[in-house]
Amino acid sequence: MRLPPGLYPFRSRFADVGGLQYHYVDEGSGPPVVAVHGNPTWSLYYRDLVADLRRDHRVIAVDHIGCGPSDKPPKKRYPYTLARRVADLSAVVDGLDLDDPVTLVVHDWGGAIGMGWAVAHPERVAALVVLNTAAFHLPPGKRLPAALRLARSWPLGELAVRGGNAFARGAARAAVTRGPLPPAVRRAYLAPYDSWAHRVAVAEFVKDIPLRPSDRSYGTVSRIATGLPRLRDVPMLLCWARRDPCSTPTFSSSGSAASRTPRCAPSTPATTCSKTPARRSCR
Repeated sequence: MRLPPGLYPFRSRFADVGGLQYHYVDEGSGPPVVAVHGNPTWSLYYRDLVADLRRDHRVIAVDHIGCGPSDKPPKKRYPYTLARRVADLSAVVDGLDLDDPVTLVVHDWGGAIGMGWAVAHPERVAALVVLNTAAFHLPPGKRLPAALRLARSWPLGELAVRGGNAFARGAARAAVTRGPLPPAVRRAYLAPYDSWAHRVAVAEFVKDIPLRPSDRSYGTVSRIATGLPRLRDVPMLLCWARRDPCSTPTFSSSGSAASRTPRCAPSTPATTCSKTPARRSCR
């Protein structure tokens, strides 16, 4: 995977998880920050955060199996479920020998995955930075956007997502509101997903969204949501892009979120979330 010089100036590291190579970057020293991406992005999403914070923090940005430079096994070798993703993250974090509690940064699917780790280890979480995500079921009355419903369909969705890379290509254009991404950055986001085989995680993330109790990750999300009160005293910075068609503002103001998640007064984030490093926007 070739990227433009200087766009991702970090040393690649790999952890073995169940015989698969799990990619991450580990930059700087100081209080640890762990950043967990969503779909269809990869750790490139956090490149500015890593570059800024590594001056006085130890910053780890991970790439889920099937994403970024991590291995991309076929479905017969890897389940591509939320439970396995949480287990992978736990194994990687455990292997990093982090002495201090971490600031956990989560976006999109990274919210459910990262919170899955956090609710099992609340004593290891110093602060949370939450970016357009959820770790609970869809709020009442919220429907899955049409594009996601199409991507979950068979065979049209599979052909579009894995054959035409429609989900990643669409996100690289439609999910940007401050002008188009520079072509080099857009190509870098798409670089890991360059073939049918390499797009398996993108398609499986969409299929893994739990909508009904029979869905494979419904019970996992329920367990994570039930555990969220364990993080109630953890400082949290909540940053929400209000034009996100998937994680709409309904999620950030949902009763299920408000009753379970840590509290951070939106009018005084610098005071209430004083432990949270937040200097640059992610794009």
